[in-house]
Amino acid sequence: QVQLVESGGGLVQAGGSLRLSCAASGSIFRTNDMGWYRQAPGKQRELVATITRTSSTNYADSLKDRFTISRDNAKNTVYLQMNNLKPEDTAVYYCHAKILRGLTAALTVYWGQGTQVTVSS
Repeated sequence: QVQLVESGGGLVQAGGSLRLSCAASGSIFRTNDMGWYRQAPGKQRELVATITRTSSTNYADSLKDRFTISRDNAKNTVYLQMNNLKPEDTAVYYCHAKILRGLTAALTVYWGQGTQVTVSS
């Protein structure tokens, strides 16, 4: 089994910062692309940022100036540094990873359980 466990969410005032972490554990041969998505109340889940194993990144256009994604391959962990947070960033943030469980296994997508980020005005 593979698990993605997120941490670092919470309540912060507008203009503040948070750093989210997501660690993948279990039967993992290799972790490929990892990323973060978010879902605000009443809205669809949307892309925040993704990062390849070689650290090529992709961001939602509206977030690239304030958010930074990074990863530690040795720890199978992805991070999201969020700066200058705004009330509209309030959402549940979900970690996402494409993982190989073996050399001949299929690439499988896994999701974390989500971590709440609330930004007060």
